[in-house]
Amino acid sequence: MDKFEVYIQIRQLLEQGFTKTSIAKKLGISRPTLYRYLEKSPKEMAEWIDSTKTRKKKLDPYKDLILSWLRDHPDMKASQVEDWLKERFPELKVSESTVRSYVRNLRKEYNIPKDINKKRDYEAIPDPEMGKQVQVDFGETRQKTPENKTVKLYFIAFVLSNSRYKYTEFLDRPFTTRDVIRAHENAFRWFEGIPREIVYDQDSLIVVSENGGNLILTKEFEQYRQERRFNLHVCRKADPESKGRIENVIGYIKYNFAAHRIFTNIDRWNEDAIKWLNRTGNYKIHNTTKKRPVEAFQEEKKHLRPITKDLKNQYSIPVSSITRRVRQDNTIIYKSNRYSVPLGTYNKQKDVNISTKDGYLYIYASENGLLIAKHKISPGKGKLIQDRQHTRDRSKGIDALLETVASYFDDYELAKSYLAEIRTKYPRYVRDQFQMIIKIIKSTKQQAIIDKALTVCFQRKLFSATDFVDIVKYIERQRQVYTTKSDKQCNVPIKPLDVQNESIFYISTPQRDINEYLTVLEADK
Repeated sequence: MDKFEVYIQIRQLLEQGFTKTSIAKKLGISRPTLYRYLEKSPKEMAEWIDSTKTRKKKLDPYKDLILSWLRDHPDMKASQVEDWLKERFPELKVSESTVRSYVRNLRKEYNIPKDINKKRDYEAIPDPEMGKQVQVDFGETRQKTPENKTVKLYFIAFVLSNSRYKYTEFLDRPFTTRDVIRAHENAFRWFEGIPREIVYDQDSLIVVSENGGNLILTKEFEQYRQERRFNLHVCRKADPESKGRIENVIGYIKYNFAAHRIFTNIDRWNEDAIKWLNRTGNYKIHNTTKKRPVEAFQEEKKHLRPITKDLKNQYSIPVSSITRRVRQDNTIIYKSNRYSVPLGTYNKQKDVNISTKDGYLYIYASENGLLIAKHKISPGKGKLIQDRQHTRDRSKGIDALLETVASYFDDYELAKSYLAEIRTKYPRYVRDQFQMIIKIIKSTKQQAIIDKALTVCFQRKLFSATDFVDIVKYIERQRQVYTTKSDKQCNVPIKPLDVQNESIFYISTPQRDINEYLTVLEADK
């Protein structure tokens, strides 16, 4: 039912003696809307409706980009559209309801239905007091890489039950008990304190068994729990209601942050996850509390126990042998830190020998072999200690790669400027960014499209490989639509993008008379 039909029904029901309150309830509209409609005459109502159809909307400049997202990912939520817009255009100020309404209208106008899976119902549980409880759970997600391969990522998530303030981190391999302990330490630092109770699922990394309600924890985790002095509450199987807050957070991370996002490497992924928490996960108003978690957290963190000491040595990797395994990134592990060895060591040998003296770590090629590396031992944890002589000079490689990518474009200087902006924005991931651009260029194989995409991206300041890919795909779709319409309207031949002289389309191939062929055949007999 459109607005004018609602307006007519309001007038008719008023004439029949219905009250305004009952009319609003009957038609499913609010009373302020009803009063606003009644202030207008039929002519004014019609003019107002026409003006809303032609009025320019705030998100119209981003319409093509949003449409491309919805077409590529029909299940995309409006909240994720909002997050992606804010990620690419930080200066954009738009409300959640505006984005939701705009996406809804685009789906209706362009017939892009959304598959809605039935959600599980949860029983409401009163909020515990501030600082009392945090809920923890694990999740998995599958992501596409720039090479269109699929990788499986694992993540752990934490949420404070009162303020709904969240934390998460990912691994590209399954978690171990030691990974879980490390994640807890990172979460407590993120929360700036420790809650009195932690709620878990029955995970084998934490719980060995449950004997009539008596929990038997893994040795490492029980030792950690006693040191940090928090109570443990483990949910019964098939009882999601008792940890509904973290269940919702797991889904929020999977479908708002991770869905449709391209995975390049785990470090970049975790950096983006923290940015998402600050931008969306902890900033948007919570539907239940009607507060921003980041604001509610400012009060709750005052009720958390302070972190008074660091972990003891038993949680670091034990040193029980003078032999160390060389990792694929040409480092070895020593007391929870990574120490570099010369580039190429991994391909030559898989083991090295180590010794320590006067605060230094000495790494030898074999038990009685040559000294290949020397490092000052770091007192920290999780650090990379790297000798500059053990790394390659990557700057020259990046310069050459930038020039190679720029050579694919007709406007070489514009391309270099564009790629330089990407290099400035993503210094750590510039190689991944350039590889993504090369891949879409090679798959497109149409010079006009990639040159047009370059111009659009530069003009709109879209300095990102993912934005460039989005624009290329959008232009390709537009050209396909144009070509289809042209074929239906007339029989004009389609002009290839690489042909400049159109006269060749009107050259007819000469045809011989069939009698000439018959004469040749008779002569052969």
